[in-house]
Amino acid sequence: MYRRIRDMREDRDLNQTQLAQVLHCSQRTYSYYESGGHDIPTGILIRLADFYGVSVDYLLERTDKKEINK
Repeated sequence: MYRRIRDMREDRDLNQTQLAQVLHCSQRTYSYYESGGHDIPTGILIRLADFYGVSVDYLLERTDKKEINK
């Protein structure tokens, strides 16, 4: 999961500080999420999924399908 969220951030040419601002957390906190140093809270996972337009299951690597089932 951690590699996936890093790769998605890098694919959008964002740095950790920019994404932390979107998530309303510090860069240090986001860095811990991305490195696996802290578990990612549910609310942050939902914000990440919404920001990237993918499912939480995709972020958690439970699926490789980016699309959100509606």
